[in-house]
Amino acid sequence: MTDPRPALDAIGLLPDGEIDIADAALHLARVDAPEADWRAARENLSELARDAVALAVELPTDDLPARAAALVGLIAGRHRYRGDAETYDDPANANLIRVTERRRGLPVALGILWLHAARAAGWPAYGVDFPCHFLLALEGPGELRLESRLVLDVFAGGASLDARDLRALVKRVEGPKAELRPDLLQPMTSRGVLLRLQNNIKARRLREGRLAEALDCVETMLRIAPEDATLWREAALVNQRLDRVAAALRCFERFLALVPRGDAAARARASMDELRTRLN
Repeated sequence: MTDPRPALDAIGLLPDGEIDIADAALHLARVDAPEADWRAARENLSELARDAVALAVELPTDDLPARAAALVGLIAGRHRYRGDAETYDDPANANLIRVTERRRGLPVALGILWLHAARAAGWPAYGVDFPCHFLLALEGPGELRLESRLVLDVFAGGASLDARDLRALVKRVEGPKAELRPDLLQPMTSRGVLLRLQNNIKARRLREGRLAEALDCVETMLRIAPEDATLWREAALVNQRLDRVAAALRCFERFLALVPRGDAAARARASMDELRTRLN
């Protein structure tokens, strides 16, 4: 079997707009589950894309709700993808290969499939990094692109959310005094969506005290986002907890090259001073 890591390294060098988000998620899934049938998953992705292209041909309309309804029928209907509320914390829900096998997953994993289908159809779409819940936005076509938008809850089968729904959702997460803010609906980059997917795996491993496996996940994330300073700092801290002194120092050095000033940089330098005492 080919090693997926060189492909991830290549993705790390790509401009965000050139990233094939589903293919990248498939490579990430292969690292996490090397025994899984990634070829079958790739065929599922290809079938979903072909069906989406056919939809676009059959639906020559500038009707944004019609596009949303067509995607709902395709992904939640014909392909039977749904949110897994019953076993939400199952790691399989964040692995795209397992998601294609089980036809259920986390919001961000499902969102990658929705983005894959929408982009195959030629319909502008992006992920929304909403607090504690990934959402998908479809943009209006043509000249209306910047003037219209539909926000969909892919975990709920593509249910459309209006301002009242979004306000209620943010209040559930942030408290009754929270209000809907424009920054909550900003477009995510493809790289950002992929990192949010992997963050689910990393966070579970950290909660379970599986530090070495959490570090593996961070290092995989760094392959696709080598300029992400936060990830370099995380890698340094986990290496520090594992008493991998030389590796922690290298990661802190990379972090400081990206963030040379500020409180975080000062804390990193203090940590490096403490680590160097272990080498003596």
